[in-house]
Amino acid sequence: MEIWKGSAGVCLNELGEVLMVRQGKEDEEKLWAVPAGGKENGETYEQCCIREVWEETGYEVEIVRQLFVKTGVFFGVEVKVQYFEIKIIGGDLRIQDPDGLIHEIAWKKVSEMDESDFGFKEDREFLLKFTGSLQV
Repeated sequence: MEIWKGSAGVCLNELGEVLMVRQGKEDEEKLWAVPAGGKENGETYEQCCIREVWEETGYEVEIVRQLFVKTGVFFGVEVKVQYFEIKIIGGDLRIQDPDGLIHEIAWKKVSEMDESDFGFKEDREFLLKFTGSLQV
């Protein structure tokens, strides 16, 4: 079975909002997710996270800590995504995604979002816990 590996960055601001991107192919519904993407050859998961966040949001970030690894099988492909807590250290908010999948960038209160707003529905509960909106 094919294995797809990637990284995701979770950034929280002082208002308890999460940095998110609205993404999707032209013919798809555009849904919200944390910045994430596929690992390139020779790249560590940390390097992948830093690059993907920069490409999708224009922000330069550093890794604070690894949060968890999400695994599963989606459309016949085994997926392994490492999630990292990140903090912004520079850059400017702008879309510069080379894949053309990012349509909007925003700081979002996860507690005000429905499950249907998420491209990866399984991330909502984790993000609620991460922001303190849902008790563990």
